[in-house]
Amino acid sequence: MDEKDIYSDSGYVPLHEKAPESTDEVTPAESTPEPQPGDEPVKPVYDAFMYEPIGFDEPAAAEEEETSGRKKRKKNSSSAALLFTLLMLVSIAIALFGIVKDIVNSKEAINKISAQRNVVLYRKSKPAGANDPDNFVDSSGKYTVEGAAAAVIDSIVEIYTYSDAGHNTFVGSGSGIVITEDGYIVTNAHVLQSDGYHTVKTNDGSVYDAKIVGRDIKTDIAVIKVSDVKMKPATLGDSDETIVGEQVIAVGNPAGLSSSVTDGIVSHVGRKVRGDSNKGFQMECIQTNAQISPGNSGGALVNMYGQVIGITSSKLVSSTLEGLGFAITINQALPIIEELINKGYVTGRFRIGISLMDMNTDSRRLAVENKLGFKIPDGFKGVYIGEIFEDSDIKNTDLKVGDFITEINGKAVSSYNELYDAISSQYSAGDTVPATCAHLEKDSEPVYYHIRFKLIEDRSGNF
Repeated sequence: MDEKDIYSDSGYVPLHEKAPESTDEVTPAESTPEPQPGDEPVKPVYDAFMYEPIGFDEPAAAEEEETSGRKKRKKNSSSAALLFTLLMLVSIAIALFGIVKDIVNSKEAINKISAQRNVVLYRKSKPAGANDPDNFVDSSGKYTVEGAAAAVIDSIVEIYTYSDAGHNTFVGSGSGIVITEDGYIVTNAHVLQSDGYHTVKTNDGSVYDAKIVGRDIKTDIAVIKVSDVKMKPATLGDSDETIVGEQVIAVGNPAGLSSSVTDGIVSHVGRKVRGDSNKGFQMECIQTNAQISPGNSGGALVNMYGQVIGITSSKLVSSTLEGLGFAITINQALPIIEELINKGYVTGRFRIGISLMDMNTDSRRLAVENKLGFKIPDGFKGVYIGEIFEDSDIKNTDLKVGDFITEINGKAVSSYNELYDAISSQYSAGDTVPATCAHLEKDSEPVYYHIRFKLIEDRSGNF
């Protein structure tokens, strides 16, 4: 066969020969015309076997299967949530059980832990004889702080003041120094009340009634007495021997804390101090940094030989500065103490019979101006008269409350100290004193006048 020949359905036809034309006629409907512009797209025509779904269920069956799947998934999800909730509840129950068990058994566990620990606490006693009083003093008689405190503490008492005989109304407390075996005790005048009732508590806790022997407000020194009791007196020293820098202790009862001891040094000697309670009367004091607080008033400042060298006073302590304490020197206090014991007052004292305010500082001058209600003329000086007592001779003169004393026998005065010095240097009780006085009015010049008054003997310790 020629390789250019091919087979047809009826045999083979040579390639160079034209195949015989079909005798079937093709109708126009069966021909496929060429598409023309604007014609609608021709949709293909499929035989039935070409669009019949192969491998898929019928739509109803598919929808039923999908619904069934959703139900199964929902059921599985609900089961998982229920299982998770059960697991959480079980976990919480187990945790609560563990907590309760730990709480119940915590004490036992702590005890077991403590028992298993090997805690070592180091303790050591003082050397033999460390608390022996013989070791608190050297061969010269000088004490340690412990020794000085032991030497004087039984001689320091606490003083309680009441306003009634039944001791129902408490007024205040302070300290005192026993100075004789038969019960004389020195303290500060401001610790006591002239019309009050007083008790004394000793270091061993015993309590006794006490009476005022003498009370001198000018120097803030007073003496009380406990009867029918044998007491241990303190040893009084010589305050003139005190030197700056030497060690001291203060013994008293601050805030009711009985037999308290503080230590420090002597910061200064011979300091002139004016206290609140003595209204400007200067006292010679020892300055110390030993702590002195309310309740220490009337207590003792003691050197390292166990000797009392001063009477402490909280009224002399600065309210604005730390580490400033003062004690009235025992040498200045002794003559006053002796006179109070012997006579109940300090002899040779005079009294004018007035209360006064001085103007030697800006603040005091302002206080006087507040009393007057107007400004005092520049350069004016004097002492303002706040009260005139009925039992005084000056009551019979032209001096009035609100006026001023400006001169004593021609010597200008503007403070309590200047007034006291001007009188005491020339006059004594019973003498007649010439004075210049002044009356002030607002926006007017001072009106001066002269008076003469007799000094009264002072047995009260007042001014």
